[in-house]
Amino acid sequence: MITVKMLKPYYIKANAEYVRVVLAYQYFSVVINDDTYQFIPIEAKEIRVNRSNKKIENIEARFAFQKGKKIIYMSMTELISLPDFIFQLHTIAKPYFKEEKEAEHNENEELINELELINLKRLIDKALDKRDYKLLKELVKYLPKKDET
Repeated sequence: MITVKMLKPYYIKANAEYVRVVLAYQYFSVVINDDTYQFIPIEAKEIRVNRSNKKIENIEARFAFQKGKKIIYMSMTELISLPDFIFQLHTIAKPYFKEEKEAEHNENEELINELELINLKRLIDKALDKRDYKLLKELVKYLPKKDET
């Protein structure tokens, strides 16, 4: 059984597209069959995550781990299959992710609320024109209170 014992970045470098989690000795270790293997930077040295879609981009990377004189290699696809690896990596990279969808969602919500209010006012005007006081009374209930706007 393979688990991630520790995953800490040596440093993090972010640009417009990617978050690069750079690894070094003593910052990344895995436990394989009760033996702890330390990361050694002889092949891949970083994990590159897309800031927009949060996907790991360098899935072809191969990482080396050492215990004594024994060196084992793990591909990024093997590491991705470990839930604790994904959880720890997401925790590290999360502050660097773009949250455009949330801002876009808020803007859309505002627009929808504004359109609903305009539509409600139009329906109230129609009810007034027809002198339908029962409908008018019902529609006025849906108007936002003064402190809500």
